[in-house]
Amino acid sequence: MTQARLLVAACILMAVATSPALAQGPADNMSFFVTSANPGNGGNLGGLVGADGTCQSLAAAVGAGDRTWRAYLATDTVDARDRIGSGPWFNFRGAPIAANVADLHSANNGLTVETALNERGASPNYIGGPQPLQHDVLTGTNEDGTASDMTCNNWTDGSANSTAMLGHADRMGREAGVNSWNAVHPSQGCGMEQLAPTGGAGLFYCFAAN
Repeated sequence: MTQARLLVAACILMAVATSPALAQGPADNMSFFVTSANPGNGGNLGGLVGADGTCQSLAAAVGAGDRTWRAYLATDTVDARDRIGSGPWFNFRGAPIAANVADLHSANNGLTVETALNERGASPNYIGGPQPLQHDVLTGTNEDGTASDMTCNNWTDGSANSTAMLGHADRMGREAGVNSWNAVHPSQGCGMEQLAPTGGAGLFYCFAAN
């Protein structure tokens, strides 16, 4: 092969490797992600049905829609830990998040700033990264995954008149021992304008229940 042809071949290989259209998809066992965006109404997610639908749609968009996806959210009558199946769960890259529900709600889970990825394999804006900060995640739970009394009126209220319990997806930002992934502090309200000041964008966790 001539030098010119070698140069052309190298350029083609480089173009293929860097083409956004050929970006790597999720691991076959992906069963967990942080949503890449809020549906648009802050804490008003359309209830659990609407939130689950968002999880399903985001997963389908990256080729993982053949699983049953559930939002990790609690309501007055439902504990988040009871709606996400039995595990195990893995992130976009196939890294383990938790073996089962008990493991997920223990200090041994695999949720870190490196593993809490969205459905596209990217990190939200975590501490130390791009701004605005987006590490607050809607949960409505206590640390054990049971329901708190802060759920944006069961995820139907996107106003300043209600609140949500939030976790820190990157587990950073406060003193050691209280950087919970699912229950760190309440929001200032449930509208996007109230979620932003503490470092939130109305994101939430999605788990494959099967």
